[in-house]
Amino acid sequence: MANQFQLFKRRRFSAMFFTQFLGAFNDNIFKQALILVLTYTAASQIGIEVSILNNLAAMLFILPYFLFSALAGQIADKFEKSQLTRFIKLLELVIMIIAAVGFVFEWYTLLFVALFLMGTHSTFFGPIKYAYLPQAMREDELVGANGLFQMGTSLAILLGMIIAGVLTQLPQSLYWISASVLIVAILGYLSARFIPNMPAMQPNLNINWNIFTTSMATVRYLYSLPFLFFIVLGNSWFWFYGATFLTQTPEFSKVILQGDESVVIFLLTLFSVGVSIGSLLCKSLTKNQVSLRLLPFGIAGLSIFAIDLYFSLSGLNINLDTDTLMGIGELFSIRGSWRVFFDLFFLGFSGGLYIVPLYASMQAYAPKSHRARIVGANNIFNAIFMVTSAIFAILMLNALKLSLPQLFLVTGVLNILFGLFLYLKLNKHIKQAVIQTRDEPIN
Repeated sequence: MANQFQLFKRRRFSAMFFTQFLGAFNDNIFKQALILVLTYTAASQIGIEVSILNNLAAMLFILPYFLFSALAGQIADKFEKSQLTRFIKLLELVIMIIAAVGFVFEWYTLLFVALFLMGTHSTFFGPIKYAYLPQAMREDELVGANGLFQMGTSLAILLGMIIAGVLTQLPQSLYWISASVLIVAILGYLSARFIPNMPAMQPNLNINWNIFTTSMATVRYLYSLPFLFFIVLGNSWFWFYGATFLTQTPEFSKVILQGDESVVIFLLTLFSVGVSIGSLLCKSLTKNQVSLRLLPFGIAGLSIFAIDLYFSLSGLNINLDTDTLMGIGELFSIRGSWRVFFDLFFLGFSGGLYIVPLYASMQAYAPKSHRARIVGANNIFNAIFMVTSAIFAILMLNALKLSLPQLFLVTGVLNILFGLFLYLKLNKHIKQAVIQTRDEPIN
């Protein structure tokens, strides 16, 4: 397909794209709004440290990925995907009703329950959407479709965070937040109603409801497929890497750049737009082929611009006479700030070049009968790597007393080592891997 945006004319793509976009958008409106409410209201009301509440929130959202990803993969392999998606989107609406009640009455325990349930919702939807793409797309559409999905996810996360920030500043903000998450959930369900029928890959599968033995069996199966195992490790490293940088963005915006909240949003926008553009270009640069040829460029860029970010931040000299933080306009006039912006944009751009080929390869090479379970295993490893990222940052910043620029430097160097290891392993095992082509024709 000459232009990947033409995929939006195909219901088999556009319906799932907007369903997943609205899901990610709603996740981030709810999560960010809850974090802001916990930070500025709840902590003082219930007498618990802000850091404890925010870390509890992060843990509750990611916990379902550990617990239920393997089970979610089984279910997505066994059942027809459009009906399953509509059922999950109905559950999202129920969860958002619970969240709305929690916001309106300021019942924080109920909000934490809703957060765990939203994490569970995302856990069960993930294997569906990523196993859906290789089933619904032609082989020459798969890279472009993944690029658009990655772009959509990045923009949905960013827009969700921005909208949450705006809503919390409005009068009667808790009512606005409640109404917004309910409306987006309804739109997500309506979008899911247009997803075409997508037959089950293994309808006779006997589901193992024991989440622990299922998780172990799924990981063991993944390990028996070396090429896919290292693809998943590469995917998860991206989540480790991205979390390490993005989690620190508010702090280095305030402490190093001495910027206000608008600077945080601007920096996140630079990174997200970079990921989106890099993701979209993958289709053209690979000539529609499922290929890892862009992976070395993604690895190199992630390290080069992380290391340069260390030097650009270390070279800044910002000394304000007052305690007032700068806005974006003022920061533009600071010598050296443009280099920081450049580095963040191209970190995102390199991330797009890195992650899209890996996701497309995971989908294309995964056995059809186990495709959703492979995605479930991928989500388990993603969660592990994201938690490891938080531990890594705490050790570097608090135990070893490194500065934020030094943390970015160390991460960039580690990426060189991991990237070299990954690329060598993938080149070794790709010879035994076979792309799983489609059996049925597509209109």
